[in-house]
Amino acid sequence: MNRLEDRIAVITGGATGIGGATAEQYAAEGAIVHILDANVEDGQATQARIRDEGGQARFHELDIRDADQVRATFERIGTTDEQVDILVCSAGVLRGAYAGIEDLAEDDWDATLDTNLKGTYLTTRFAAPLLRQADKSVVLLIASGAGVHGGSSSYAYAASKAGVHGMRYNLENDLGPSGSRIHVVCPGGIATPLKLKNVAEGAQSRGEDVEAAVVGARQSLGDPKGVAHVLTFLASTEGEYVRGTIFTR
Repeated sequence: MNRLEDRIAVITGGATGIGGATAEQYAAEGAIVHILDANVEDGQATQARIRDEGGQARFHELDIRDADQVRATFERIGTTDEQVDILVCSAGVLRGAYAGIEDLAEDDWDATLDTNLKGTYLTTRFAAPLLRQADKSVVLLIASGAGVHGGSSSYAYAASKAGVHGMRYNLENDLGPSGSRIHVVCPGGIATPLKLKNVAEGAQSRGEDVEAAVVGARQSLGDPKGVAHVLTFLASTEGEYVRGTIFTR
């Protein structure tokens, strides 16, 4: 039997990268997947791939930074599904890379914190009533090694991921008594569109060959599917005894 049979999963940032790979793996394991993303083209493409393989998925376009849009999305999900069994908060951006603290633009700080940290707050806020309806639910917060046990190319990214990591303790106290299991997952070097763009920016800032840097990164970085395997395990009953922060490749 599939490990996530008939479970309702909501994935922010589910169009591409880790979120997209997780959406496809969850669906292959029998979950009914809601993909939330501002990226319409890739979100619809991920939905189509899942359906072509016989899975169940629905794409929802939204700006994760907008409370009204996030509220409306979860209200819409609630009209078809009475609960949310699995919530994956993986929507994220990285702005202000390679800028020193004196040069970091306020717009880059705000854009990164609003998406990565405020977006996680809004998602968990409006998902909470549906999570409480489930007998046992799982919340997977995607942080990073950046800001948790090391630095980042971006002050803003490190701060946002440290904030996401810190939310876990409050969520455990808040949602835990109603049956939610909370995990923070910190991926390392993974070949996501976000990371590859960061690699390109770094090469450009150093005057190096951008194309060669991206090709090399694709070969050396981990596959998003590898993290999706971890997230599938954690979402299943097999992951019930895992505690604390999980670091991946």
